[in-house]
Amino acid sequence: MKDMKVIILCGGQGTRLREETEFKPKPMVPVGGVPILWHIMKIYSHYGVRNFVLCLGYRGDMIKQYFLNQELMSRDFTISLKAGKKIVHDGVEGIEDWNITLADTGLNSMTGARVKKIERYVDGDEFLLTYGDGLADADINAVIAHHRKAGTVGTLTGVNPQSRFGMVKTDDKGIVTEFVEKPILFNDYVNGGFYVFKKDFFDYLEGDDTCVLETKPLSILAKKRQLSMYKHSGFFHCMDTYKDSLDLNRIWDSGKAPWKVWK
Repeated sequence: MKDMKVIILCGGQGTRLREETEFKPKPMVPVGGVPILWHIMKIYSHYGVRNFVLCLGYRGDMIKQYFLNQELMSRDFTISLKAGKKIVHDGVEGIEDWNITLADTGLNSMTGARVKKIERYVDGDEFLLTYGDGLADADINAVIAHHRKAGTVGTLTGVNPQSRFGMVKTDDKGIVTEFVEKPILFNDYVNGGFYVFKKDFFDYLEGDDTCVLETKPLSILAKKRQLSMYKHSGFFHCMDTYKDSLDLNRIWDSGKAPWKVWK
C-alpha cells in the first residue's frame, strides 16, 4: 500500500471562498498556519501513503513554490550575498517524507479531466483520490480494505453531512422544546471524497476538459454496480465558504481537531 499514489484535486477556483481564493488556490488556504492541503497529506501519510500527485490549475504556481521552498524554510542556511554562495546546514526536522508530482492540469479543466490528464503518473493497480478542501478522520486503511472486499472498480467515502442551519424541535402541541445547533443528519450520506479506484477507472474518464468526475463517470460505475461506498460516521468538514475556513481554524486552535490522526 505504501507505493500507492494519492491524487489530490487542487485546480478549482473556489469561487465561494473569494475572501481567500482571490489571491491563492483553495488548497493553500491556511488552517492553523499551514495550507489545508498539508493537513490532507498528513492524514494519508499517517497511514503510510506518501506518494502524491497534485492536479494543479488555478494559481498552481503558488502550490509549486510552497513545496519547492520547503527545504529552505525547514533548514538553517548561511548565504553570502556578495559571493552568491549558500551553505545549507544539517537538520531535516519539519521536512515530510513525501514524494510529490505537481502536474499542471489546466486552468478550466473539470475534475474528471484533471484526473485523466495525470494517468501517466499512476503505475500501480490501484490509486487513491480526494479533494483538496475536505478534512476527515476517516481510516484510510479501512477504506482500502472495504474497496478490496467489495471488488468494485471504485469506492467513495460516504459522510454524514452537517446541516448549515440550526434545528428547532417542538412537542406535539407545537411548542418549541429545544434548539439544536447544526445537527448531523445521520440518515443521509454524501460523497466526501477519499476514493479508492482500480486503475481501470481511467477508461471511464474522457479526455476533454468538460469531463466531470462526479457525474457521468461515477454514474456509469453505479449503473454497472461497480461503485461501492465506505460509510464514515466520524468527522468530516469541507472548506467551501469563508465561514468553513473560520470553523476549521477554530477547531484546530481548540487543540482537539478530529482529523489530526498523526502525532
